[in-house]
Amino acid sequence: MGPAEVRQAERHIVIVGASAAGLAAAETLRREGYDGELTLIGDERHLPYDRPPLSKQVLRGSWEPGKVTLRPQEALDKLGAHWRLGVAASGLDLAGRLVRLADGASIGFDGLVIATGVAPRRLREGHQLRGVHVLRNLDDALVIRDQLLTGPDVVVVGAGFLGAEAAAGARELGLTVTMVDPLPAPMIRQFGPQIAGQLARLQRDRGVRLRMGVGLSALYDDGGHVTGARLDDGTVIPAGLVLVAIGSTPSTGWLSGSGLSLSDGVDCDAAGVAAPGVVAAGDVANWMYPHLGARMRVEHRMNATEQGAAAARSLLGAAGGQPQVPYFWTDQFDVKIQVYGTPTAAADFTVTAGNPDDGRFAGLYSADGQVVAALSWNMPREARQLRQQVIDATTEEFPVRAAG
Repeated sequence: MGPAEVRQAERHIVIVGASAAGLAAAETLRREGYDGELTLIGDERHLPYDRPPLSKQVLRGSWEPGKVTLRPQEALDKLGAHWRLGVAASGLDLAGRLVRLADGASIGFDGLVIATGVAPRRLREGHQLRGVHVLRNLDDALVIRDQLLTGPDVVVVGAGFLGAEAAAGARELGLTVTMVDPLPAPMIRQFGPQIAGQLARLQRDRGVRLRMGVGLSALYDDGGHVTGARLDDGTVIPAGLVLVAIGSTPSTGWLSGSGLSLSDGVDCDAAGVAAPGVVAAGDVANWMYPHLGARMRVEHRMNATEQGAAAARSLLGAAGGQPQVPYFWTDQFDVKIQVYGTPTAAADFTVTAGNPDDGRFAGLYSADGQVVAALSWNMPREARQLRQQVIDATTEEFPVRAAG
């Protein structure tokens, strides 16, 4: 089905979530020939922007806020869309085809794209203290950046993507940084023990103090401002700034009672369809992957763009499809790690090029004799060459239906 043949029955499409996935959906709708009414709703006041630089370039001050904007104003104007920014969706009436907003308004729709992303997990106690932060949006990053410039001792709670990147950025500013996690090494869930060990060495060599295998038990304060963090082993670490990076949860609270299936995010089929005329994309979307025989919710930047485009095509009755393999990356200090596929802690990693001791290498993950992912450490060309092996091993052709 070509752009001139797309179904135009959906004369008002509403996109809830004005970030990467929502923007990709809007641009795809127009590119595929949809000329009906289009509304984008976002709980932030900012126009769509890129989130990965928040924990890197923005946090350490090498980028100003305007540089993360995804499109110039003139490109957004060409979408011919209505923008409702700075107001969150508060409910969905699926039968009545209405999205309710926190300001009391309701917006009717014929087609709906859900792209509300995720919300950061918080500690059970301590977030009321000044100096204790989560990092999800641009405003969070700017507040943290301003406080980092005052020179505080920094404690990062959590050693996943966000925690490891933020720890590296704070250390590059010359600050005393301690990263705490109950798991034995940074990003071990994402990369397994071998690469996690390499990351631990990188962080230590650059001056980050690692406290792995121990959790946070309490925060201390003076007059309401955080002053220290007590660990499960009784150790107290001075802290003028605490960044909590302990994961996230899908932003589906506004969908409670809507009738949509919400097992872990918005449950979708292989084309992103959650219900007739309703699709979901990005961090909030739990797509079925037939070649895996399972659902998967992928919290990576490139996935958001690719799913947003695929979900929009599904909504118009075109073949939506899926990304062939996930792609993600992390930048820490002068190291760029790029991954194609889905590595797991149980998979074995084999170096196929370079040498870890030299700080440049690439290799493949395999599980049960099957390649599941490729990784490069400062060797991007090799990662792209290995990508096809991952595609060949982990994907297959399967039918994709459009939204009903």
